[in-house]
Parts: sequence; structure tokens; C-alpha cells
Amino acid sequence: MKPLESVFNARCVAVVGASANPEKTGHIILKNIIEGGFAGRIYPVNPKAEEILGLPCHASLSAIDGPVDVVVIVVPSKFVPDVMEEAGGKQVSGAVVISGGFGETGNEELERRIVAIAERYGTRIIGPNCQGFNYTPNRLCASWPLVTKSGPIAVISQSGTVGAAIEMWAEQAGIGISGFVALGNAADVNETDLIDLFKEDPNTRVISLYIEGVQDGRRFMESVRSAREKKPVVVLKPGTTQKGARAIQSHTRSIAGRDEIFEAVTRQLGIVRARTITELFDYSLALGFMDKPKGNRLLIVTSSGGSGIIATDAAEQNGIRVVDLPGQLAAELKQALPPQCVVANPLDLTGDAKAERYRVAADIAVQYDAVDSILLIFGDPIPGACEVVNDLKEKTDKRIVVAYLGGGQTEEQEKLKLHRSGTPVFPTPERAVAALRVLLS
Repeated sequence: MKPLESVFNARCVAVVGASANPEKTGHIILKNIIEGGFAGRIYPVNPKAEEILGLPCHASLSAIDGPVDVVVIVVPSKFVPDVMEEAGGKQVSGAVVISGGFGETGNEELERRIVAIAERYGTRIIGPNCQGFNYTPNRLCASWPLVTKSGPIAVISQSGTVGAAIEMWAEQAGIGISGFVALGNAADVNETDLIDLFKEDPNTRVISLYIEGVQDGRRFMESVRSAREKKPVVVLKPGTTQKGARAIQSHTRSIAGRDEIFEAVTRQLGIVRARTITELFDYSLALGFMDKPKGNRLLIVTSSGGSGIIATDAAEQNGIRVVDLPGQLAAELKQALPPQCVVANPLDLTGDAKAERYRVAADIAVQYDAVDSILLIFGDPIPGACEVVNDLKEKTDKRIVVAYLGGGQTEEQEKLKLHRSGTPVFPTPERAVAALRVLLS
């Protein structure tokens, strides 16, 4: 079988089933490949059209004069075997079968047929019944929605919607992804193949999975164990209840297995397990941009007393020590800060705090070996937060965690600047503390 690297780094892409109708999937995918900035050759294939989106159409895959690395197939399932034969004849490396109507509807025979054709020619299949893939380093978005921002997170998902949500959140936050693959029925390429791919990808720092079941448990464990030597792996696996497990079987026709067994496997392999889509995103964010602190001693610096209390509770509940301030540190802070500030841990700079007050407090705190991490909670509109955080990160090897809430348009502006500079921002104290706990695990 041809290596998956040649699929993700394709230089020639054909869309079989391309459409001039903006509501059709064949139009949306072709449009996203074009607008995503793919620099290679793009071939729409539709025997009923002369051109689509300004590109000349071909009557069939075989009619294309020149090589094709990847074919995206968006035609009714009964026609897919013929397209796969054509793809094999052109020595296509990979086929992304968007079309449904295979094993998920009970038509296992048709699914086995296209896999057999692919194996005969050495073609890899992503899908069928999938949402495609996106590899931002190659600017190849053979999927939807259109996501172009490059970042350190690779998303592998057995649900197109769940994976798309993660990549869209990353895009909107200015964080970005390295890759996204919707596995669909995973008739050929599965989660283990992609773990093996992304563990070697220099553009990926964290591998994030949404999986409902594992095809080959032993191989999955071997791949994750190997990947964990190079980068973290985060997984969201639903089906923790009996009804959830039954829903999985009707969705992907896979067996969810006993959750306590999967939990034991994640602990054994050092996988970070998320329980919600939000946690999957937050943990991926933290592990994609931040390194492990030296210890679990935390200083909370906030302009919101309430947020500081919430963060304290969350930290204590997660085994993170909110340490008492050493006397000398407390004395220096009292001398440098206005009298209304509450010098303790959490360090409450009060509601009139500006960015400069955070700078003063943090510059003093990092001089002491009293804490390993500092959680900066910016409450209300505080311009200049990004500059304070970036300056602080240059001065210390302590882990700087940021939460920003209640800041309106200023918050959005500062958050975007922080993300672009490589610092994740969490919208609540609890989520920031949970991200720190994951770094410590």
C-alpha cells in the first residue's frame, strides 16, 4: 500500500462528482480546495459540465491527462467501484470516499468490494461515508468547513461533526490545526494508521482523537505507546453508559467495549482522557502549546476576587497546591501594590487593576522559588494583557496559564493576540486549572 504521507502531501487532486450547484457536497469540497490555497493541480470530474468554478471539467478520471495523487469521490455508492478501478489505473495514492451507502447501511459487501480494489492497486481509502481530510501545511482542505489556519493539533475523528467542531474552534481562536481526518467507516485507513502518521509529522505537537471503538486493540496500544514517546495523545471516547454504547453500535457499527477497560488502557499508556468535546479542545490547546511545569505549586493572580476563589477551589480539587506566600514575597508585594490589593494566594489585584499592575506583581513573584506555575486571571476589559504575558514568559521558566473573562471586545482582541503569540487563553478559571492539571499528569 502506498504511504499516507503521499496523500497528505498531494500535488494533484481530482474531485469526482464535482458540481456547479453550490448546495451539493461536490461543489463545497471543490470550492474549499480552491479557496484553501492548494497550490497543486485541481481536476473537477463531471461528464455533464464543461467547467466548474473556473476550472475545466473532465468526463472521467481516466480522461485526465497527467498524474493524480488523491481522488475525492462524491458520487452515489453504486458508482464508487468503477471510480476506484479508474483510480487504480492512474496509480492514485489515496481515495477519499465521501459517499455513503456502505457498511453503515448494512451494505458491507459493497464496502469490501472497494477495499479489495484499493488493495489490488495499492491505493489507500479514507472513508467511506466520511467528511474528508484537511492538512494545513499543504493547504489541502478536502473537507468542510473551510479551515486554513495552521497550528500544532492533529484531529482524528470517527465523527465528522465532532472533529470539525475542534478545528473550527481552533480556527476561530487563531490557534489552528495541522490536520483533520474524518474516518467515517474506516474501511481501510483507521485511527492507528493516522496516529502512526501524525507521530512523525513535524507540524503536529499533539494528537487528538474522538473514537467510538478500536478495530485492533493490540495495534492501537502499540501505536499509542510509540507516539507517546514523541508527543502527547488526547482522546475523547464516549459510550460510558449502556445506552451510549448501543448508540455507538448504530452509528459506526463498532463495539464500544467496557469503559473500565479502556480507562485502564489510557492510564497504562499515558493517554490524556477527555470527557467532553470542550475538554478535548482545552487539553489539546494546553498540550499543543505548553510544557509540563516543574511542580504543582500555583500562584493565582486576579483582578476578580470571585474568579480567584473559583480557581482556588478548582486547583485544590485537582491536587494542585495553592501555596501560602512566603513572608518576604508578601512583604515585597505589599510595598509595590496599592493598599486595596489583597496580598495572599489568590493575589487579588482588585477590580481597578490595569495591565501594569499585573506586570508589577508577576515580576516580583517570579523572582522567588515559591511556585511552579502562575495563573493570570484577567477579569473585565484589560488592554495590554498580551504584552504582560509575553514579557513575563521571556523572564521566567515558570508555567504561565491565562484565563480571560468578562472583557468584551477587549478580551477578544487580547485573546487573539495571545493565541497568535503561542499562549492559549481559557474562558473560565476552572478550564484553565483543568488544563494545568493535564500538563501535570
